[in-house]
Amino acid sequence: MFHKEGTPSILLGTFFTAVVVLLSDKFIDTYWLKMLIQLSALLLLIIILQFFRNPKRTAILNDNVILAPVDGKVVVIEEVYEGEYFKDKRLQISIFMSPINVHVTRYGLSGIVKFSKYHPGKFLVAWHPKASEENERTTVVIENQTFGTILYRQIAGALARRIVNYAEEGMQVIQGTDAGFIKFGSRVDIFLPLGTPINVVLNQTAIGGKTIIATKG
Repeated sequence: MFHKEGTPSILLGTFFTAVVVLLSDKFIDTYWLKMLIQLSALLLLIIILQFFRNPKRTAILNDNVILAPVDGKVVVIEEVYEGEYFKDKRLQISIFMSPINVHVTRYGLSGIVKFSKYHPGKFLVAWHPKASEENERTTVVIENQTFGTILYRQIAGALARRIVNYAEEGMQVIQGTDAGFIKFGSRVDIFLPLGTPINVVLNQTAIGGKTIIATKG
């Protein structure tokens, strides 16, 4: 299964591969060169398909846990000052996605979207300390009965040039469902109330919609 955001890229990649194969068959007589060109075009198509894959995952709904919103590696667990919405200290968990990870963003918990805002910005590498404040990003706040208000932020990386965010203020969202997409290397930050019990450790691999990153009670 592939994500709908990849449809234009997949169609273009398929068309390009077909054209390369047809033209190389017609105009290139040297066998090894023809095979090299055709295999290179096929490899490019495979990379595109791999990047936009969207594995089906059914989350077990549980208001007492927060699920990882994306696939990737946990690179930050620390107390920070969140200055855009809360304007106080929060517990930040950051998950870094490499280009080979699934790039679907999923809602980590159910609730009401209280805030959703897009910020244009730079394209620093996603693990840069200033990426959360200066890169292209979206900020989404969800109000949940168990955890209160939780903020997550999609952050574009050095290669990313488009963030897709489906959250709109007032929406009722369901844990584990599709919340958007980030193209190429990127990061998601989650901001939790201080004292929230954390279920992940640094450098752990998280699976979006499956890995429990925090609990309550």
